[in-house]
Amino acid sequence: MNLGWWWRLFAGALAGFLFFHGFAATETAPNYSFMYDATSASTLSYYDYIIVGGGTAGCPLAATLSQNATVLLLERGGSPYGNPNITKMASFGAALSDLSRSSPSQRFISEDGVINARARVLGGGSCINAGFYTRASDEYIKQAGWDGRLVNESYQWMEKSVAFEPSLGQWQSAVRNGLLEAGVMPSNGFTYDHIYGTKVGGTIFDQQGNRHTAADLLEYANPSGLTVFLHASVHKILFAIKGKRRPKAHGVVFRDATGAKHKAYLKQGSKNEIIISAGALGSPQLLMLSGVGPAQHLKSHDITVVLDQPLVGQGMSDNPMNAVFIPSPLPVEVSLIQVVGITHFGSYIEAASGENFAGGASSSPAVEYMNNLDETTFRGGFILEKVMGPISTGHLELRTRNPNDNPSVTFNYFKDPQDLQRCVQGIQTIEKIIESKAFFRFRYEFLSWPILLNMTANAPLNLLPKHYNPSMPLEVFCKDTVMTIWHYHGGCQVGKVVDLDYKVLGVDALRVIDGSTFNDSPGTNPQATVMMLGRYMGVKILSERLAN
Repeated sequence: MNLGWWWRLFAGALAGFLFFHGFAATETAPNYSFMYDATSASTLSYYDYIIVGGGTAGCPLAATLSQNATVLLLERGGSPYGNPNITKMASFGAALSDLSRSSPSQRFISEDGVINARARVLGGGSCINAGFYTRASDEYIKQAGWDGRLVNESYQWMEKSVAFEPSLGQWQSAVRNGLLEAGVMPSNGFTYDHIYGTKVGGTIFDQQGNRHTAADLLEYANPSGLTVFLHASVHKILFAIKGKRRPKAHGVVFRDATGAKHKAYLKQGSKNEIIISAGALGSPQLLMLSGVGPAQHLKSHDITVVLDQPLVGQGMSDNPMNAVFIPSPLPVEVSLIQVVGITHFGSYIEAASGENFAGGASSSPAVEYMNNLDETTFRGGFILEKVMGPISTGHLELRTRNPNDNPSVTFNYFKDPQDLQRCVQGIQTIEKIIESKAFFRFRYEFLSWPILLNMTANAPLNLLPKHYNPSMPLEVFCKDTVMTIWHYHGGCQVGKVVDLDYKVLGVDALRVIDGSTFNDSPGTNPQATVMMLGRYMGVKILSERLAN
């Protein structure tokens, strides 16, 4: 048996997997009359609300607030519409493998040595992810202190436009049935709800393979109340300090693609606010650039301290993901995440498949292999586990004063032993699925479980040194093969940087509304809940505005 051939197969498929969570959009771009390039912005302007970041939370938030206020939405990236490379699910991979400055995806590598990506496009992470749509658990909603009725209404408001039931093919069905054989019970069928057991979740890809993103929610905006500027890079929040009991946010400085500077200020009014929705990396980064953060760190970058807030950038977490590739003797459908096993021990089991793993792979040691392989060698798929929570946390710091540069971020994967144990149990569950009767047709008998693990452990998954061999415990496998599933969060957490209404502690007229406020990642995929939060807080803020 030529295991070298299988290694080439695995490495090629893996390269595609790492970069296949691509981006597609509806083919017919909406004619948003309120969307402009930032080069057309006036030097000075005034609004009731200024939202920094047109991402997964920012778009539904802006659409909602525009109903009864004037809103400026500033997005550093471009439009998700009209780019032929990113219009269909079949083109997944093109966005994450695009390392140009105009890419909707900006790559970063954490200090842990794990390759990652952040969104740089209107619609945010909903434009470059695997499309899985699932709600947070009832327990999560309760712990967050959210109003359950408004949460449900907010989810439903989005689901009319962006959520669909996937069509399950044979391979995903085998994974689902294998999960049930492995004891991840009961079978919950298709549902958006977060329930223990095995379920088919939603997707933001429609039946034609078109991606529907948070940017689509701008169709609900009041066109006369909203202005969206693309390629608008916000450099800092401006604070009024003189004569104030404490600093009050009252404007922003942003630059367009030519480097020209623009200023936008809040109109007079006690209810008017600046809202940062720049994501788990962008929001703490912008607070620090604006003088809100750990004083000594800010001074080291010659940033004037507005508020010494040592917890900005703390509590950074990324759910560790570990995957096993299973070559298949049978053709398998092209599928992204559709089935999930929600276990009681704290790991989520998911899967993706298809020969189109080869499409759009990024530069890596595996690409040369891929170019010389017949497409039939890409038959197969990945079964992966994601650790819930996680418990382990890290921190974020500035590298430079340029908001377009990535900050330095450390996630400290598996620092907490409970996270590591959840990974081990997740990998053990994957073994049970692969060896189940339901999955038998989709694996080669001569590729034993130790061989599959060893192929994974020796692949170029991350920048970490390799130690694992089949005689070692699974703890070593988990640490050696850790990857991201792009669900990082933290940096502006509730109770530490913002209050329960997402108002930044210690300053006035400033909120943060996005995944940077989360203590754990909600559900098996956070995007539905991040979108929900944008709508939810938009409704709450408007109701407060209209109450007086």
